[in-house]
Amino acid sequence: MKRHGILNSQISKVLADLGHTDMIVIADCGLPIPTGVARIDLALELGTPAFADVLRVVADDMAVEQVTLASEIKDANEAALTTVSQLNVTTEYVSHEAFKELTKQAKVIIRTGEATPYANVILHAGVIF
Repeated sequence: MKRHGILNSQISKVLADLGHTDMIVIADCGLPIPTGVARIDLALELGTPAFADVLRVVADDMAVEQVTLASEIKDANEAALTTVSQLNVTTEYVSHEAFKELTKQAKVIIRTGEATPYANVILHAGVIF
């Protein structure tokens, strides 16, 4: 059994396989998952696990170079925006429709139980050297 880091074997494998600029998504329970994109479904019930908790654990184990958010988050979900802002990385804003199109390029979408609007983020992999 691992001593540190992510215990979920699927997430751990995805992170180990990422290359520079590869993308993963952490999503609320309502974001549509495009056909052909892998899904890791962590949702247990509405709100569990929370977007903030999953983002914190994944970002702690991943070199994140940039994030992409739907611009609608600015008006609709200040709490999620604050959580993502704590990563202190470059942030790109796109429309929610453009965000959903970008998710088609993700290596995986990690679905949380979050049930607040626009609690979705694309994490762009950085490098550790």
